[in-house]
Amino acid sequence: MTDTDSNASPDTETEPDELALSDAEQAALHELQLSIEHVHRAYGTLLEFHHELGHAMDRMGDAENKLREAGHEEWANELRDEHLPAGAISDQWTFELVEEFSGEFLKEVDTFEDVVRDELADGVDHVTERRQKQQLRDRAQREE
Repeated sequence: MTDTDSNASPDTETEPDELALSDAEQAALHELQLSIEHVHRAYGTLLEFHHELGHAMDRMGDAENKLREAGHEEWANELRDEHLPAGAISDQWTFELVEEFSGEFLKEVDTFEDVVRDELADGVDHVTERRQKQQLRDRAQREE
């Protein structure tokens, strides 16, 4: 059997059907893994927010220069002094939000999921999907 045919994760030789995993444990692990995937998607959205706000700030810098060129020093100075250096949320810049989210929350929930998966499923990832894949392939072979 090649690695691409195996139901086990790359890190283990355990087959999903060999796991001593109750239906309730499998369902709980599946929900946990789905939730972690949504946390990663939220992180991606946070990164997108960080990049979009960075582009907006660059444009504000351009607007400051254009206001100055148009003779509106007071508005240009307000952009420079009040808005450009301001934080996005509670005086934090978006890079700080990204760092805090990834360094704390994301890292902690990833570690938690790893521990639960190691305990319940010998580290095998996506047990539900692996079992479903095998069931569909077995069914297809029976129908041939």
